[in-house]
Amino acid sequence: MLPKRSEFFSLLAAHSERVLASTNAMLRLVTSLGVSKEDVAALAEEVNMNEASADQIKKDMINMLHKSFVTPLNREQVYALTLELDGVVNAVQDVAQAVGMYSIPEATVASRELAAMAVDACTRLNRAINSLKDKERSQETVTLCVQIESIEEKADAVMQQAIKTLFENEGDDEAALLAIRMRQFYSQQEKVLARCKESAQIIEGILIENS
Repeated sequence: MLPKRSEFFSLLAAHSERVLASTNAMLRLVTSLGVSKEDVAALAEEVNMNEASADQIKKDMINMLHKSFVTPLNREQVYALTLELDGVVNAVQDVAQAVGMYSIPEATVASRELAAMAVDACTRLNRAINSLKDKERSQETVTLCVQIESIEEKADAVMQQAIKTLFENEGDDEAALLAIRMRQFYSQQEKVLARCKESAQIIEGILIENS
C-alpha cells in the first residue's frame, strides 16, 4: 500500500519529538554536572536512546520517500528536513559525549543558558513541524521559524561572550587547559542551535513553495 499523506507529517512530528526529548535530556545533563555523576551518566544514555529512536524514524522516512510516487511536500525538501532534524539530534549527542571527552567538571552559567536556549528552540521547532500540515497555520509556522533564528543569534552571542570571558584572566596551566576545553564545549552546544536554525530555514522554504 502507498503511504497516506498523514503518514509523512506523522513521521516528521515523531522525529521532532525525539529531537525535543533529546534536548531536554541534554539540559538536565548539563545542570547535573558537578552535582551527580550518576545522573550525568543516566542522562547521557537517555540522549543516546533518543538518538537511536530518531535514527530509526529517519530510516522510515527515507524508505517512505523511496516507495512514494506522490508526496504531500516537495520530496527533496522533506528529505533535507529529515536529515537536518537528524543533525540536531546528532549535535545533542555530541554535547553529551563532549562532557566526558573534555572532562567538563561542572556547569557554568553560559553552559546552562545555552542548553536552555536549545530546549527553547527545539520546542518551537516541534511546534512548527506540527503546524506544517495545516496551511491555515502558515503564519504561525513562519513566526516560530523566525523565533528559532532569533534564539540561535542570541545563543551565538552568549557563546562568543563566554569564550571571551574564559581568556580574559590569565591563570596557571591547568586553568588555561580548562578554558580550552570549555571553549570546545560551548562550540558544541552552539552547534545544536545552528542545526535548529537550518531546520527552520528549510521549513520556511517549504512554506514559500506551498503558499
